[in-house]
Amino acid sequence: MINKLCVLFLGILILTKIHAQDVMETFNGTRILNGHSVETLKKNTLQFRIEHRFGNIAGPSGGVQNFFGFDQAADIRFAFEYGLSDDLMIGFGRSKGTGDPYNSLLDGFVKFRILRQNKAKNRPISLTVYAASTLTYQQATENISMVQSFPEFAHRFAYTSQINIARKFGERVSLAFMPTYVHRNYVNANDINEILALGGAFNVKITKELGIIGEYYHTLYKGIFDVENTLRPNNYNSLSAGLEWMTNGHNFKIVLTNSRGFTESQFIPYTYSNWLNNEFRLGFSITRNFKI
Repeated sequence: MINKLCVLFLGILILTKIHAQDVMETFNGTRILNGHSVETLKKNTLQFRIEHRFGNIAGPSGGVQNFFGFDQAADIRFAFEYGLSDDLMIGFGRSKGTGDPYNSLLDGFVKFRILRQNKAKNRPISLTVYAASTLTYQQATENISMVQSFPEFAHRFAYTSQINIARKFGERVSLAFMPTYVHRNYVNANDINEILALGGAFNVKITKELGIIGEYYHTLYKGIFDVENTLRPNNYNSLSAGLEWMTNGHNFKIVLTNSRGFTESQFIPYTYSNWLNNEFRLGFSITRNFKI
């Protein structure tokens, strides 16, 4: 009997050690700030998300007259997301839209984890792939010079694909690298359909529940052969910083960002605000998980 107990105890220790080699929660939650993280929902987990962006805190459209942006809703998103397995998740959401250029946006995505960081198996990184699409169902304008005229139904779609690579260093620091490709079926004359951006992010945990996050997406293609710089002249790179804290079943983030919209096909090509001109805004996201 004693020998059996010893074997059982030893087995538990071995399994615990093997499990501990897997790095869990490189980032807290499936998002970093605006963009996706390397994480996926666990199997049979349903998540409800609420995300909000206010108006500019400062700059020409901010200040006390607009109560530092609280009088303006830049964008609002509600979404349901679900873990089909521990490594595969899907999601569907609806955004108000920023109006520049789109309102009434639907989005859907699928994300699959290929690698989980594991020291024992010589896996130094976690890796996921992500694909998404957005559709605007706003009423088309009769002005054919505007992108919102949508000559064909396919012009209402945009697509995103991303490779998300992350590594956790110790118990407190995580880094991520997110090469991202965005394709929009219909754009203005001074824009381009395909955009490549390189995202980077960090997370530093102050405590187990509280962390500091930074996120940046650098757009590489703004018209490589456009020597006169006439393509995408008013676009800026998305830069965000925030705080997050975890409670039982909830993930809450407060964000400062120059981006108005949600999803990569919105905040990568349609960020028009400049941090250097005090054009940034407050936002938040809150999630609730349900086991079903």
